[in-house]
Amino acid sequence: MSSEEAREMAAGNPLSFLHVSKPEIDLPPETDVYSDAVYAKGRENFQKLIADGALRQDHKPCFYLYRQIMGEHSQLGLVAAASCQEYLDGVIKKHEFTRPDKEDDRVRHIETLNSQTGPVFLTYRSLSELDALFAKLTEGAPEVDFAGTDGVRHTAWTVADDGTIAKIERAFASVPFLYIADGHHRSAAAARVYRSRSGAGQSARFLSVIFPHNQMQILAYNRALKDLNGRTAEALLAQLEKTFEISAGNGNAPEVKHQLGFYLAGKWYRLIARPEFTGDGNPVERLDVSILQRQVLAPLLGIDDPRTSKRISFVGGIRGTRELEKMVNSGDYACAFAMHPTSIEDLMAIADAGEIMPPKSTWFEPKLRDAMFCHMI
Repeated sequence: MSSEEAREMAAGNPLSFLHVSKPEIDLPPETDVYSDAVYAKGRENFQKLIADGALRQDHKPCFYLYRQIMGEHSQLGLVAAASCQEYLDGVIKKHEFTRPDKEDDRVRHIETLNSQTGPVFLTYRSLSELDALFAKLTEGAPEVDFAGTDGVRHTAWTVADDGTIAKIERAFASVPFLYIADGHHRSAAAARVYRSRSGAGQSARFLSVIFPHNQMQILAYNRALKDLNGRTAEALLAQLEKTFEISAGNGNAPEVKHQLGFYLAGKWYRLIARPEFTGDGNPVERLDVSILQRQVLAPLLGIDDPRTSKRISFVGGIRGTRELEKMVNSGDYACAFAMHPTSIEDLMAIADAGEIMPPKSTWFEPKLRDAMFCHMI
């Protein structure tokens, strides 16, 4: 979300948490978003929400259960403070590189507010014991229950009973690893604050919501290309046929792994990767985004570094294949690829192998809502 979008969304709403997470909206538009004044304004706005009672701290440490419902999809996670040391030791596994500038921004935000106000999205291999316990705990009336303007429903329950807290802790002691789904910069920043403060206060832990892997929803991250790198449409299709079996498509999202949708010159094609091009035993090489990059984007379309190229755009799968048609039909883009979503099993396999996923491999929905929970450090 840009500063301008945040400014528009929060207009006239003093309770919008964007005054804390994007505090530049309360300063002149020309203000540098990384200036000291921005972080100080965020702290001032945060403290005002606390002083006014809009945010209040529970009298004791608790767990919380947080359910999100988006259309037909429902996911229920545990809100907890995860260990910075376990993150540093690799017990909490990552699969992405982080950018220093974004890390620095998160560090300054945490340090200035003395709080983590945005949770890290974690997952674990599901346990039937925890599934049953959480189902029972959510039978009662929730403390928070609302639907956002996007239609996603957010519901939360507080777990304050000491015996139940201990039971959850014991169950998680048998979980060997946690995996970062989303929030690599937030977890890296929290670990840096933990080190700089030598674990003082509550800085040894970071705010997280932990979901079982079988409830996670990953959407595709599609690609749109500005040009055909000097090729004609016919020449590009001829080249693609060396790597893919090509047939007429219908514009629907790909249904299985190693199948792609391809939109070119007003037509959809279905591309199925030939077995000899789907990679070896390396879990990164077998990802559809890796196959596309290795066999098409780099050698045929000249996109050697998708992180920096201005000739490629990444389109979240939540916008659907019709968005790809719209982009190409406008003339601003020459072609587009609709991807099959990366599976959570692939993500965990890559993290287990200590590998890094290619950029824009996963799009998690629904997103965790800031201000549902904060962790004072």
